[in-house]
Amino acid sequence: MSNPPAKMWSGRFREPLDRTFEQWQRSFPFDWRLLPQEIAASSAHARMIAAAGILTTPELEIMLRGLSAVGAQAEAWSHRISVSSPEPEYSVSTQQIGAALVASAPQAEDIHHFVELQLTQQIGPLALKLHTGRSRNEQIATDMRLFVRQSIDSTVRGLDQWIAALLSLAESVGTAVMPSYTHLQRAEPVLVAHWLLAYVSMVERDRSRLLDARRRMNLCPLGSGAVAGATLALDRAIAAAELGFDAPTTNSMDATSDRDFAIEFTHCLSTLGLHISRFAEELILYSTTEFGFLDLPERFSTGSSAMPQKKNPDLTELIRGKCARLSGAAATLTTLVKGLPLAYNKDLQEGQEPVFDAADTISGILSVLPSFTSALRLRLEKMNLAAQSGYLNAMAAATYLTHKGIPFRKAHEIIGNAVRFALELGVELNALSLPDLQQFSPQFDEDFFPAISLQAAVDCHDVLGGTATHRVQQALSAARERAAIRARAPHTPSAETAHG
Repeated sequence: MSNPPAKMWSGRFREPLDRTFEQWQRSFPFDWRLLPQEIAASSAHARMIAAAGILTTPELEIMLRGLSAVGAQAEAWSHRISVSSPEPEYSVSTQQIGAALVASAPQAEDIHHFVELQLTQQIGPLALKLHTGRSRNEQIATDMRLFVRQSIDSTVRGLDQWIAALLSLAESVGTAVMPSYTHLQRAEPVLVAHWLLAYVSMVERDRSRLLDARRRMNLCPLGSGAVAGATLALDRAIAAAELGFDAPTTNSMDATSDRDFAIEFTHCLSTLGLHISRFAEELILYSTTEFGFLDLPERFSTGSSAMPQKKNPDLTELIRGKCARLSGAAATLTTLVKGLPLAYNKDLQEGQEPVFDAADTISGILSVLPSFTSALRLRLEKMNLAAQSGYLNAMAAATYLTHKGIPFRKAHEIIGNAVRFALELGVELNALSLPDLQQFSPQFDEDFFPAISLQAAVDCHDVLGGTATHRVQQALSAARERAAIRARAPHTPSAETAHG
């Protein structure tokens, strides 16, 4: 049985590679995880060159069976690791499967070389025909698009689960009230559901961004060759259709050097990470004794090895930390590409690991965040009490005066003076007597006190997007309807609604 050359490019060379350099420059230790994408892309290419007359129908069938057999490698290695473990509950990690695959082919330079070597073992010299009319430059561009596309789909499913958890929690709290904050100082009372729906709006935008990026990247580079296009008259639409792309890419130089799709993906995840981290930070604050707004679920918390009383917010702290990795991946890719001339450069090999890490990081976060959110137990009475102190009804009080015909700037000043007076007495606005209030304005009357009640202070925000009770109920129903539409057609643009 004939074997391919030791290197896919070795014909022109006579001097062997420096051994240290050879190992250092290999990408197979990390790009092995593109095996499913490489098999899919190679199968599509095989169909394309068969249509061009390079492979006969029997040869195509043999090659497709061989590629399928190579693709089963990961499952085979997974089984070997599992049965060799002494622990019955042992779970095989992605890294362990990869390590086994890499160890099985020490001569493989990258995932493309690995598949060629393995395919040759499966079907013999026929395997060497597979690379006809293609380059590794277009292969990796295709594999990475397939990987990112799959990662987006997985992330969107995770986001849908988190949205569902947030909506269920928002429904469960009813009309409970909490303080809102600006500058981390108490501002106005809002419904707890209104606070939770703020994160739903953020996540819906994140979801929309990811799907928008997915649509833009869904073009197939196969047939682009190394830089100038394939040297065979290939029907590129065959490969594009086979792999679920909308169409082939339109410029070979751009197709082989473009990493916009990876940059967009990681930047979308970076923005998503900002939102997740803000949520985590608020929960960390609200779980402190100083706030006391929520009780951390024990199954998602840990203790201290030194202080017996501690229950630490490790999940939210770890999520907050991992979101930094998402920002780092986006920064790495942007910096990597900014100085590269057209077309492919070896630098682009360094763009794979940040994408893998970002995909793994968000996958890990979303594996725990929905169930953690569902397990949250909010201390609604404590939140409600907090919303009734600190002069959170001052805005409602100023609004009361504007309804009496006083210009808002003047009303603002009057209420500010009343707040100062109440501070000196150590009471809230609604504890002041009517004579106390009338020293600041004769417009105060008995109807002032119901106008600044907690319910009135919430319901005076009766505008679209406001925290008035019936507005929040409408917003919650609308969010439920959007979720239902997305469940029926998860990748339909009309299912995405931006919220500000």
